[in-house]
Amino acid sequence: MMAAACARTLSKVARLVLDTPTCRVTNTAALVPRISVRCQGRAYGTGGAGFRSRMLLAAPVRGSGRVLGCAFLLGGGFGLYQTVKLTLQRHLAEEKSNAPELGTDLKLTLYQYKTCPFCSKVRAFLDYHGLPYEIVEVNPVMRQEIKWSTYRKVPILMVNGIVQLNDSSVIISILKTYLVSREKTVSEILNCYPEMKAKNDSGKDVIEFGNKYWVMVRETEADHLYPGKDTRKEEIKWRKWADEWLVHLISPNVYRTPTEALASFDYIVREGKFGTFEGFFAKYFGAAAMWIISKRLKNKHHLQDDVRQDLYKAVNDWVAAIGKNKKFMGGDQPNLADLAVFGILRVMEGLQAFDDMMEHTKVKTWYRCMQKATQRES
Repeated sequence: MMAAACARTLSKVARLVLDTPTCRVTNTAALVPRISVRCQGRAYGTGGAGFRSRMLLAAPVRGSGRVLGCAFLLGGGFGLYQTVKLTLQRHLAEEKSNAPELGTDLKLTLYQYKTCPFCSKVRAFLDYHGLPYEIVEVNPVMRQEIKWSTYRKVPILMVNGIVQLNDSSVIISILKTYLVSREKTVSEILNCYPEMKAKNDSGKDVIEFGNKYWVMVRETEADHLYPGKDTRKEEIKWRKWADEWLVHLISPNVYRTPTEALASFDYIVREGKFGTFEGFFAKYFGAAAMWIISKRLKNKHHLQDDVRQDLYKAVNDWVAAIGKNKKFMGGDQPNLADLAVFGILRVMEGLQAFDDMMEHTKVKTWYRCMQKATQRES
């Protein structure tokens, strides 16, 4: 609109000058009328005395009106072109900043169990950001596909066939750091997440990672990535909540009864990588074992007798934290907490626990939006 206004004003000036008779001019004010052109909040006078005298000295007296008219038309056209060009560039830059970042220079291979909530978290991140990746489904019994790795859990993400990333939250933090900053390589960023040996509550040796929930970017980049007050703090808080609480509600709910346990293992065998004998064994013996284990997990995590109620409360707490005025925890676009919670809940799709959750909580609207946001183009 601003460019069009400038162009119209310049055209009026040109037409007025072109209409001036081509005779000797003695009154300079008649040649160049005083017109004020307002553009982008500033006024430019075209009829000042100094300006008029310079114009008369620069152009021949006879026919100067048409020369000036052509000059105005050419200048106006060029100004309009530059204005439209800059406006379009600004619009495209804004669209690019709001769109998920692409990292097509990375060759990614994800070693996973499809039904693992931690692997699902990584897929949700990769899908949302449009990152191409290959999947290697790991046999959960023999795990031959990752026999080359000293780290024996999944997910494992190999970057360009050289750099190995372990732990779902570390994988996501590293890739997000890379996509935002692009100043360091993935292997250099990996150094920000040191591997540490620790003991869990049972006294068993485990591997932990420092800074696992932090996206390592400059302050200026952080201001763009986390524009609101405490948004970074909230993202970290809910990412930890997803790993330390929400994920522990999945097994007790999907293996809650013998029937649900059998249905869950039917789904696991169907979607996973099992041989014929392994599949049969896993479906029936695994279901029975996990039904028993789920009772132990319920006691370990101090869940209610009806574990569904813990699931409903957790999901509703999450929806309440998002609030009524936001589409996602991240605002108009999902943040890393959105992707983590969605990835964990998604593994229950097709099971009774998922149907009950959708019916008895307020999560449906957010969940459908997340499905759409992470849907990969075919």
